Amino acid sequence: MTIVLIAVALYLIAAALLVTGVQRNQRSRIWLLPAAGGVLLHGATHLLAWRSAGGADMHFYAAMSLVGLGMAALTTLVGAGGRMAALGVVVFPLAALTLTGYHRHGHVLTEALDWRLQLHAWTALLAYATLAIAALLAVMLWLQERALRRREFHHWLRALPPLVELETLLFRTIAVGFVLLTATLLTGLLFVQNLLAQHLVHKTVLSVLSWLAFGGLLLGRWRYGWRGTVAVRWTLAAMALLVLAFFGSKFVLEQILGRTG
Repeated sequence: MTIVLIAVALYLIAAALLVTGVQRNQRSRIWLLPAAGGVLLHGATHLLAWRSAGGADMHFYAAMSLVGLGMAALTTLVGAGGRMAALGVVVFPLAALTLTGYHRHGHVLTEALDWRLQLHAWTALLAYATLAIAALLAVMLWLQERALRRREFHHWLRALPPLVELETLLFRTIAVGFVLLTATLLTGLLFVQNLLAQHLVHKTVLSVLSWLAFGGLLLGRWRYGWRGTVAVRWTLAAMALLVLAFFGSKFVLEQILGRTG
C-alpha cells in the first residue's frame, strides 16, 4: 500500500511540474526525478505481487496497469531526450489511475505461463503501450493544427515541438508499434492454442483489423504522403479497434462473465 501511494504521488508531482513548466514557459527537466521514481515503484508493485502469487498476473486490471507503466516508462525515456515531455501531463495521471485500479481490484491468482505465452503477452502489452502513445500524439497533432488554423496561440503550444516534427514522431511511434503488433499476432498464431476459439475470436479479428488499419496508414504515408487530419483519424480508429480487441474482450470475459482469457 505504501509503495502504491508513493508511486501515485510521484506520478502526480511529475505531471504538476510539467504543467507548471508549460505555464511559465520553462523547459526544466526536474520532473524526470519523480517520474522515474514513479515508474520504478510502479514496476516494483507488480514484481512484489507476482512473487507472492507465484507468477505474472495478466488479468484486466493488471494488464491496464502494465500498459500504464509502459506508457509512463516510454514517456520518461522520450521526454529525457527533450522531446514530447508534455505527454507526461496526460500519461502520468493515467499511469497513477491504472496503478490504483490494479491495487484495489487486481492481484488475481494466475497459472504459470511458459516462456512462449509470456513472450506473446509481454510483446502485446508493449505494443499496446507504444500505440497508445501514438494515439495521444495524434490527439496533440490535431489540437495543434486546430489551434494554428484558428490563430489561437496557447501556452501549451510552446510545450510541443513544431508541427512537422510532431508528425514525424507520430509516424515513427506508429511504425515501432506496428512492428510490435505484428510480432504479437505472429507469436499468438504460433504459440496460442485455439486462437479462433469462441472466447478469442473477437479479440483475434479486431486485432487483425487494427493491424490492417495501422499498416494501411503507414502505406498511405509512404505512397501518398498522408498527414494531418487523415493520419489522426486512421490512428484513432486503429487504436479504438485495438482497445476493443484487448481490453474490451478482457472486460466482458472477466468482469461480466467471470471467466479468464
